Amino acid sequence: MSDFSRIMAFTKRFRDERLFSTRMYIMLPILLLFIPGMAWGFSDPDIVLPGGHQPDSAMEVLFYASIGVVFGATMCAVLLAYDSVSRERASGVLELRLSQPMPRSHQAIAMILGSWQAILIPTWILLFISVLLVRYRMGDWPSYADVSVYFVSTALILLWYVLFTILASSYTREQGTAISFGVGLWFLFTFLWALITTMVAYASGVSIGQENDAAWVMLEGGLDLLSPNGVYHHLLETRLPQIDRGIQDWQIWSMAIAWTLLPAWVFIRRMEKILP
Repeated sequence: MSDFSRIMAFTKRFRDERLFSTRMYIMLPILLLFIPGMAWGFSDPDIVLPGGHQPDSAMEVLFYASIGVVFGATMCAVLLAYDSVSRERASGVLELRLSQPMPRSHQAIAMILGSWQAILIPTWILLFISVLLVRYRMGDWPSYADVSVYFVSTALILLWYVLFTILASSYTREQGTAISFGVGLWFLFTFLWALITTMVAYASGVSIGQENDAAWVMLEGGLDLLSPNGVYHHLLETRLPQIDRGIQDWQIWSMAIAWTLLPAWVFIRRMEKILP
């Protein structure tokens, strides 16, 4: 069997353990509520958002509905991946796996892919349903490019949270510590990042929350590059020309690559040195 075949076989086993777990069945209602539920709500033709704004395109509706991914799918990614290493380490399974002839780096890659696919598959299915709901309620299809960016961006943010969580899991033998770190990081980027942005703006003498103030818009946009949630929204905004926060597309995609490669590299190096 080739190295690629071994990685794919291990990925499938790791993915199926989580995809068909009781944990996933419990989380499915959450995903249904947050992803198609948000799309249904924001695609209401009579909806009026704060400031009297009404979404006028399918992509704009999907952009607003992406809050369901940020709040629901990313948390589910954390809850699926938090014990990827720590549980197997505590049970002794990790020692057996690491003793196999398969290189540790390949096992690490398979762990990443398996955990990622376990949350990506149901999320993508629900995203597809969301697109159909938007079409049904608005009579408008998003373009192929819009859908591609929406699906790829969502896949990336889920990968980032999986990477953060399994990396934490590899540094602790206690599952409670691993999930605390994952949830804490999720809470930081989902709720506290706006507070951090406000504090930085205050310290810099920038008017806070003034959407017509170029200094505030650029500060917020720049700080969002340091947050996975912010990069996710930047990626979606590349398909909304009416939104301009002073960040170039190459900067956004460069940070997306950095958020992907850096934690993946750290995790692979960690698995090469870990003691079961």
